[in-house]
Amino acid sequence: MSTAEGAGVEALYPSLYVRPTDPDALLEEVRRSCAAKAHEIVALRETVAGLHGEELARCAARTAAAFESGGRLFAVGNGGSATDAQALAQLFAHPPRGRALAATCLAADAAVVTALSNDVGYDLAFARQVAAFARPGDVVVGLSTSGGSANVLHAFAEARRRGALTVGLAGGDGGRMAADGLADHLFVVPSPSVHRIQEAQVTLYHVLWELVQRALTGGG
Repeated sequence: MSTAEGAGVEALYPSLYVRPTDPDALLEEVRRSCAAKAHEIVALRETVAGLHGEELARCAARTAAAFESGGRLFAVGNGGSATDAQALAQLFAHPPRGRALAATCLAADAAVVTALSNDVGYDLAFARQVAAFARPGDVVVGLSTSGGSANVLHAFAEARRRGALTVGLAGGDGGRMAADGLADHLFVVPSPSVHRIQEAQVTLYHVLWELVQRALTGGG
């Protein structure tokens, strides 16, 4: 690990680099840090609910209508957002309760992603799959903490050409995802912290799933 990398980790987790003579002081610092992060994400979730509550309801209604008409959901993302895309697809396809819905993560198949990345470029690794699979009335959900992931944006552009509904989850100021206007429904988590953004995005897509299930089962 380089000096710069070490400094970055120390800034994120200062308690790990403090060497107090009293072990209780270290435990108190860890407790304080955990409590501060918990309060931070709770406050951010409340902010996101205020900003996007009504839009989430509209998005859920359109997504439920898509499923009712035989549509499918495709989720895309990179890195940690790929993990969230997989979790989102799993939640819709294999829910703890309610209806199982057709949902797939386009980042999950390593053979497909690496083949497309090698043959046509990583920026098009999701767009080519959208072109192959998506039909009018499907839903494409893209997650990006920065809002600037080129392959997610290309996937949205292709989804638009295919007549699919596009749903974006971004962070910060929304980046290019907000500027390009390629998401029919866009949910921006206003935070500079990747950690807090991803935590809030998890909440967003769980609420979206809950609202979709309610719409499909007539629960309001």
